[in-house]
Amino acid sequence: MRHFNREASKTCTAERERTAEARNAMDQTHLGLQNLLYERRHLEREIQKCHQFEFIYQDVPLYSLGEFRSLAPEGYDVEDEHQLMKNRLEFELAERTRLEERKKALLVERERLLKDKKEHRARLDTESREEAEFAKKAATLDSILSELTLSAAPSPAS
Repeated sequence: MRHFNREASKTCTAERERTAEARNAMDQTHLGLQNLLYERRHLEREIQKCHQFEFIYQDVPLYSLGEFRSLAPEGYDVEDEHQLMKNRLEFELAERTRLEERKKALLVERERLLKDKKEHRARLDTESREEAEFAKKAATLDSILSELTLSAAPSPAS
């Protein structure tokens, strides 16, 4: 009986050790799984943040794709979406630069025309003043001549 008791005790101890080893292995595996799940959730959140990130180029008003294809030089229309967006942004920058230069040239032309208009108006004002002075002097001269002709003319009563 003692023999069976010792054997049972050894078997029980061996089974406890095997169970503890299996439990440790299972705990390690479970911990590894939890780490992987945590890392997965973290990466999914990072991916979601990247998808939600608003890039500056998204706020830039661009030509529609049809307008871009008709206006852009050859070689700008490609199949790769990323390269196509880069080309659209590059084309938009070139167009805005060109239009800004045109705007500056038109502003310079406008300033020149305003200056010419101001000079022309000043010249017209001067001529108008001179004409008014001439008209006043002519009226004075006309009244003097009228008086002279009246005084030089024989009176009808005599």
